Amino acid sequence: MSTSKRTSKVGLVGTGMVGASFAYALMQHSLANELILIDADHARAEGEAMDLNHGLPFVRPMRIIAGDYDDIADAEIIVITAGANQRPGETRLDLLQKNAAVFRDIVPKIDAVNKDAIIVVATNPVDILTYISAEIVGFDSGRVIGSGTILDTARFRYMLGEHYGVDPRSIHAYIVGEHGDSELALWSLANIAGVRLTDFVGVYGQGYDEAALKGIFERTRTAAYEIIQRKKATYYAIGLGLLSIVEAVLRDQHTVMTVSSPMTGQYGVSDIAISLPTIVGRGGIEEMLNLTISNDEIAAFQHSAQTLKERLQQIG
Repeated sequence: MSTSKRTSKVGLVGTGMVGASFAYALMQHSLANELILIDADHARAEGEAMDLNHGLPFVRPMRIIAGDYDDIADAEIIVITAGANQRPGETRLDLLQKNAAVFRDIVPKIDAVNKDAIIVVATNPVDILTYISAEIVGFDSGRVIGSGTILDTARFRYMLGEHYGVDPRSIHAYIVGEHGDSELALWSLANIAGVRLTDFVGVYGQGYDEAALKGIFERTRTAAYEIIQRKKATYYAIGLGLLSIVEAVLRDQHTVMTVSSPMTGQYGVSDIAISLPTIVGRGGIEEMLNLTISNDEIAAFQHSAQTLKERLQQIG
């Protein structure tokens, strides 16, 4: 990405609940000086812009407008949340066919006006759509970041924090692989303040309990289904997750996040995008970390990648 372009301008394609939640969070955190809202339903984008603008007297000034692709030609980062929503009883991979078509329309329009911006993909199935997007703009650029398992990792840390009575920000544990049913927990690296979970004792005397930890992972894996069953969609937490990615880019933070990006042979995986702990900064994907994980975890990661590759092959 060109180092001369520093606009602090963000584009958002898709103003549904996830996009609107992200826009609301972005407005409150004063990360950008301009936000362009784009939606196939332009009136919806206009309505969201109006609603957000009416809140500006309570936060720091910024420009928020409903626009079109020409308006994001100088954006530093573009977030895509457009696409069909996951319905009750529907898996993320069931969304593939229709949302792949949406992205093969949207991403070329972005690339035609802006070949420098970092592109953040949030729409599900996020790993496959991240790969399709990278295929369109170029695999070598590092420009495309999928939200991947950042939300799964946050859910995992929250639930571990509840179990041990510890602030989840003090828990270092990752969910990797597919953002979906084949994801896995890296138990071999999970720790609290440097203490492995096998040795950690919580504030109420909670010691190592394998069954309880397996239950936490299972609730992490199925959390979206539980929320969708109750309120039809998830959007607040992923909106904040997208904010964290945008912040890492705009502030060049070099933050380690479990985002999705195209693999180039890591743990024997290539030709698909999937999540691993990755350094994210102004250049987008800066480096995927080569962690020492167990053989079982490597096998599970490879299985997760193969699941995604098989589904991607079905649509060519």
